Order: sequence, then structure tokens, then C-alpha cells
Amino acid sequence: MEDKLLIVNRFKGCGIEISDEQTDSFFKFYRMVIEKNEIMNLTAITDYEDFIIKHFLDSAMIGRVISFKGNERVLDIGTGAGFPGIPVKILYPDTDILLLDSLNKRLKFLDEVIEKLGLKDIKTIHSRAEELQAKGDYRESFDICVSRAVSALPTLCEYCMPYVKEGGNFVAYKAVNADEEIKEAENAIKM
Repeated sequence: MEDKLLIVNRFKGCGIEISDEQTDSFFKFYRMVIEKNEIMNLTAITDYEDFIIKHFLDSAMIGRVISFKGNERVLDIGTGAGFPGIPVKILYPDTDILLLDSLNKRLKFLDEVIEKLGLKDIKTIHSRAEELQAKGDYRESFDICVSRAVSALPTLCEYCMPYVKEGGNFVAYKAVNADEEIKEAENAIKM
């Protein structure tokens, strides 16, 4: 049985205090993903505790490398089921977030999530990162660009870094072989 207290305790175990409203939003988001996952492939992780750890807490770890002051403009490239963008928005409600994905049906689902959770200043856009980049409208206009489980780091750098304004940050969520990928991405990062 799903228990909202598990969300609170898992976040607290990582040193993150969340409000009752944030807890409710995370729980509703979990339920919506699991329900939609029955008809559309959103995630292979469906166990409640694993979901909290591998989706919510993993997304929240950006707070360990970025100090959110409020009003940051964030681009989530390849958002998929809304990770890390939706959890970042729940945790940092003053951020302005754009969720980008190449699959429109996922974005329609995320539009439902945004509406049901009452999230403000968060939008979806249907495009591929390289196609949107070619239009030039969003180049160098984000404080933070994030991407999770999308591509190898050298490719991600080419897709994501042009969106980041001077002094901004690109955060690539990586785990396995991260050091190797960083070394492989050195040229892309310099460029």
C-alpha cells in the first residue's frame, strides 16, 4: 500500500524537508504516472519505493549541485515522463520550467499532470533538442539545462549547452561510467 509518509521519510533521509503540499504533489504525480503507464510506456520502475528513490530523489539531487535562489529558467531536454522537470518544479516552485520531448503523447500526459497538480510557470514543447536549437529562439536563454537518461555526454553537450546562458549551468544526470563519459566529452565541452 502506498503511504505518503514514505515520500517524506525518503526525502528527509537525504536531508530534504518537504511540505505537506509537496508530498501530496509527489504522491499524485506517482499515481498519475503509474495509471498512465498501463496504456503508455512511461517507466519500467513501478514499485512505489523504487519510484521514490530512482525518480523523485534522483531528480531532487540537483539541489546538491545547484543553489536555487528563485526565478531560474530551466530547460529539461528529453523529459520523458517528466523527470527531472516535474520534481524540480515541485521542490522549487519559483522556477520557470520548459519540458522538451520528441514524443507528443508524453507531453500531452505531462500537460494533464501540470494541470492536475496546479503547477504554474511550467510548459511543454514538442521538438527534438537539435531541431529547436536550429530555430535559435531558445539559444542561451536558460539559467539551467538538465537532461536525464537521454544520451551519451558528448552528444548531450552538443544538444544542451547552446541553450544555457553565460554563467548558467548544464546538469547531466549520469551514474554508470560518468567519469569515462566526462573524459569523452572534453572536446564538446570546450567548444
